[in-house]
Order: sequence, then C-alpha cells, then structure tokens
Amino acid sequence: MLLSRLFLLFALCGLFLSPVYAAPEDAWTVLQKASEAAHELSYKGVFVYQSGNAAKSVQLTHTNYGQGEYARMMVLDGSPREVLAQGSDASIYNPKNEKVIIEKKRGQSMFPALLPVNLDGIKHCYQAQLGPYERVGGREAQVVTLSPKDHMRYSFRFWADKEYGLLLKVSMLNDQGLPLEQIGFSQLAWMEGQNMDWFRPKLDPSKSYVMGADGVPPAKVDANDMDFDVTELPQGYRKIDQVKQMVPGKQLPVTQVIFSDGLSSISLFIEPLVKGVRPRVGHTIVGATNIYALVSEGHQLIVVGEVPEATVMQFANAVSFKSKAK
Repeated sequence: MLLSRLFLLFALCGLFLSPVYAAPEDAWTVLQKASEAAHELSYKGVFVYQSGNAAKSVQLTHTNYGQGEYARMMVLDGSPREVLAQGSDASIYNPKNEKVIIEKKRGQSMFPALLPVNLDGIKHCYQAQLGPYERVGGREAQVVTLSPKDHMRYSFRFWADKEYGLLLKVSMLNDQGLPLEQIGFSQLAWMEGQNMDWFRPKLDPSKSYVMGADGVPPAKVDANDMDFDVTELPQGYRKIDQVKQMVPGKQLPVTQVIFSDGLSSISLFIEPLVKGVRPRVGHTIVGATNIYALVSEGHQLIVVGEVPEATVMQFANAVSFKSKAK
C-alpha cells in the first residue's frame, strides 16, 4: 500500500510540473538550463555540504511563482542558523550568546543556484565537457565537468537533473581530480501552491535581535574614497562588492573587497596596523580554503578564497596604496 502511494505521488508530480530540460546540445546548454532551473522552479529538500571530514545538513525551501523568488535555508547540524533570501538580498539569522545577529548580504550564490545567469564570463575561464548519466538521490543526472584554463581556480563537476535541469550535486576538485568540497541533495521534492508561511525565521523571544555584529550594518565604500588599488588580477576575476565595517576584536574598521569569476570567489580584507598588535604573515590552508596574509605600507592584508594558493598570493601582492597629498 505504501509503495503504491509513493508511486502515485511521483506520478502526480510529473503531471503538475512542466519540464524545463530538453536533450542537451552540449555541455554549456546543460549548465545554462541548470542555472535557469535553480531560479525558476519551486522545490524543497535537504542537501549535505561536505568539506574534508566536516559535513552539515541544510534544509532548503525555494519558490518562484511570479510574485518573486524566495528561498529559506536552515542549518540542521550544530548551532542553528538561517538564511532568508528575496531576489538578490539575503538576511542571515545567526544566534550568538543572548543575541541573534542579522547580517545583510547581497548577490550571494546559494546551492543549487551556484551558476551565474550569464555563462559568458566563465566560458573564458573554464572548458566544459559532458560526462555520463549518473543516479543522484534516485534521479537521473547529466554530468558536466568544468576544467580551468589556468592554475588560478579549481575544477568543478556538476550533476544536472535530466528531466528538469536542476543541479542535484556539485563537487569542487583539486589538480588530481579529487573532491575538495561537495554539495548534494539527499532529499528533494517539487512544491506546488503559493503558501508563503514557511518564509519567516524561527524567532526566539528570549533573545534580542540586532543588525550586524555591533548593531550597525556594514557601509558601502565609494570608489573615490578608497586609498588603495587592486591591479593585475588573474584573468576572469572582477570586483563584485566592497564594504567597510567594524569587526569584533578589532579597534579600527576593516574593508572587505569581494572578487569572483562567476564560480570561484575571493575576499580581500584590509585594515590599518595597530600598535602593539602582532600582524599575521604567511599562508594557511583550511580544507579547500587558502588564506594568505602580509603587511604592506602600514596595513594588514588578508586574502581568503576557495582557490589555489597561487591565486590568493597574487591578489595580496596586487594591492597598492595611493600616496597621500601633503
């Protein structure tokens, strides 16, 4: 009886959903349809993020019914954390001590919407190759591998749902083709209806809610107010955001500049040196994340990114400070 009900449920899902996936012409066609499906379809599921020996499960609900695109993520393991996104705006609800810190983010790429809407940029940086069909979470998926054209980014492998195009799994690979990080659905279902009751955070009345770590949201930095330049970047990377904010434990504000090639992202942190505080210098690697720190003209520079070591080093050495008029 249970099996018959499950069969009927899957059959009804097939009737109510209009496929957005056709037979692929090439690898880029598969990825383009995967990019569109992530934004256009309505779905709910649980995906698992794996990095090294660490793993976290995240519940995702996403809808797009014409009134806009909405998504909610809830971390199911460890400390509770939620992300609510509307369009390109995202709010992160992060409980800390007796407060819940609400951080505003813009342009954040969240699984399965990891691919840019326009693939032209990454076409200059990666080569795409079709692979076989494989089963992921009980569904047939087309495998596509993106290999970098230089040594300034990692390779990626994508599993796109054969019927609807949605990304079911993504893996970041090192030079030997071994996975550094992996994200994939363990549960997935298609949604119907327009009930939006799920699009609200779980509020804890015992805690106070504040915007930003110090109650003040980060400030946008005007290009004319910058006292530094970042030049000679690796091919394909461009600046996508820049903010200045106070960080807990820091005496002076920290400037963060975010770069991306459409898939790989890098954050550059710049702060004035403080007397008596020992600066960080050198390279550190944590999982797939490379961190490179150096001191330049009275400033601490730290570059963080899920990219090879050579890339974070090049970004750090690409910073130059403008001479101040006397």
